[in-house]
Amino acid sequence: MNISLSFDAAGLATLTFDRPNSSANVFDLPTLAELDAHLATIESRADASGVLLVSAKSKIFVAGADLNSFVGATAEQLANIVDQGHRIFGRLENLKIPTVAAVNGVCLGGGCELVLACDWRVGSLDKSTKIGLPETQLGILPAWGGSVRLARLIGLPQALGIILAGKQLVAQQAQKIGLFDEIAHPEYLVATARKFFARGKRRTKPAGGLMNSVAMRPIITLQARKGVMAKTRGHYPAPLKALDVVVGAMGQPLAQGLALERAAVLALAQTSASRNLMSIFFLQERAKKLKIPGVENVGRPVQRVAVVGAGVMGAGIAQWTSSRGYPTLLKDIAPEALAKGLKTAEKIYAGAVKRRKMTVAEATAAFDRITATHVDVPLTNVDLVIEAAVEKLELKQKIFQQLEARAAAHTVLATNTSALSIDAIAGGLQDPGRVVGIHFFNPVNRMQLVEVVRGARTSDAALDTALTFVKAIGKLPVLVNDSPGFLVNRILLPYMVEAVRIFNEGIDVQRLDRIMLDFGMPMGPARLSDEVGLDVAQHVAVDLQTRLPKPVPINDTLVRMIDKGWLGKKSGTGFYVFPKEKGAKEQSNPALGELQTSGKAQQQDDATLVDRMVLVMINEAARCLEEGVVDAPEDVDFGMIFGTGWAPFRGGPLRYADTLGSVEIVKRLERLQAEVAPYFEPCAKLREMARTDARFYSTT
Repeated sequence: MNISLSFDAAGLATLTFDRPNSSANVFDLPTLAELDAHLATIESRADASGVLLVSAKSKIFVAGADLNSFVGATAEQLANIVDQGHRIFGRLENLKIPTVAAVNGVCLGGGCELVLACDWRVGSLDKSTKIGLPETQLGILPAWGGSVRLARLIGLPQALGIILAGKQLVAQQAQKIGLFDEIAHPEYLVATARKFFARGKRRTKPAGGLMNSVAMRPIITLQARKGVMAKTRGHYPAPLKALDVVVGAMGQPLAQGLALERAAVLALAQTSASRNLMSIFFLQERAKKLKIPGVENVGRPVQRVAVVGAGVMGAGIAQWTSSRGYPTLLKDIAPEALAKGLKTAEKIYAGAVKRRKMTVAEATAAFDRITATHVDVPLTNVDLVIEAAVEKLELKQKIFQQLEARAAAHTVLATNTSALSIDAIAGGLQDPGRVVGIHFFNPVNRMQLVEVVRGARTSDAALDTALTFVKAIGKLPVLVNDSPGFLVNRILLPYMVEAVRIFNEGIDVQRLDRIMLDFGMPMGPARLSDEVGLDVAQHVAVDLQTRLPKPVPINDTLVRMIDKGWLGKKSGTGFYVFPKEKGAKEQSNPALGELQTSGKAQQQDDATLVDRMVLVMINEAARCLEEGVVDAPEDVDFGMIFGTGWAPFRGGPLRYADTLGSVEIVKRLERLQAEVAPYFEPCAKLREMARTDARFYSTT
């Protein structure tokens, strides 16, 4: 039983959502049928005075629909799911007695649509409470009435802001726009909700006033469409379709709006974008449950953490671990560096308060969990040390030798290196098995991915400790074997190098970035180089050049830029010039021409240039599988999407490769090999796949 029904002496019905053997409540067809049966019982009771909806879960109200129901469903099956949701939520809405939802915890998608069908909604101030309609992020749209009811409740502009972006709101934000009628602390939630029964059925007129008027709709629609196109460049059909449905349903009978919603979701479910975005959701779920094959609970629980190095990455890691409840020692040899690191952490906490992710009290308490020191202190009470010093092998080896001498025998020693060998870092230790890679991505507080890297001598216990810890702090891990550049940087670097080569051959930097934005990347390669720092990019490129078996050759373009003091955004000048004035937009560097020569790229069309940058990544990704850097294509796509933002609607480099087909990829690589450079030679795995037209995934 997923939902229980009880009545008190006054005839008040309580529907309690509590999916057995699960931490979450979700909607599937059996759960919808249960709700339907309970509503029939309520309708049959002459003494029924109202309906209260609650959850027995501590952090989740209803997380949404069970997406497994959508995967592989036929059009007829999907239509049935939509129809059942429409009918049953309509039945809830049409009860003659008042209905009140007491929302504590996550209330998303179908959960939000459920409470939109209620008369009143009261939200909990618990920080787990989030309400919204994230369906467009899955390539579909709210399909159980959310596309219609939300705008009627809070007005067209506000509803579009939530639906088109797939936005999630905390309780205070939801109350401010009228999605919650009242908010209360968790212990007073039900009592507050019960007060609304005295108000009876909701009789208020639809919200929005002038902004919902027929005259304003074209203006609102035009602005919303411009916003969607600016963000998605037209690659994601769901927000545009949702815009049509939400606006088209305004002023129409409910049934007509629901019909628009039904037709739209059935059409969207057939798109490749929806299938790929759904697959990304399941990749996230896979990462949350990730375990080491053949290894079960051999690690130690982490209670205290130390971070060595108070630079951007070290400060970011310390902020994140302290925000997750871990007492964190932040160590650096320079007091000035420590002060700067603490200021960085403090700024991140201030931002979290401003965005209402934390209260002032929560941020203060979390920041106080960071203890800073510039002197060597015993580490015997620390369970995990994360080194985040500069990327120099000799320095890291020295640090780890010192850590081994000062830490307890059980302490796991982790490095945040982005490319250096785990085995080499552990080379001089008496127990190299305790060393593991925990590679965070910058900025730590925003990037979900963490590469957990196993060196040749890393023990199962150290690896299990690291993996469990990464999941415990709310990050998404990918397991990687020690290899130059690990996974993400190894695949990304050839793309960056090839982009610099194309620029050097005479292509305008803005055209270079535009064609990759049009492909679906979140940022153009030249702009990304500026963000990373040209000196950092050059250092990593040179390091991997010496360690990869088949590197993409680098040229001297970045060296010449670095010699001019052009380091990218941090110096104010790189491929772009970054103005100091707040709000001013960066422009391409007018002096770039002196770095360019006349080359092959000038005679190539955009499609060929895209192939040069994208296929070089696919080739390297296939090599990662070939060499056993990761175990599965899912690891590659997951790492690239969450580590670099790789065109999510395409599903990742290897899913995209499957859409082209291995035969076509090898054909294009061979053409580039002949016409551009030898390093485009297809790897052995791709050639083997092309012989039988094989795919990376069994289904695409």
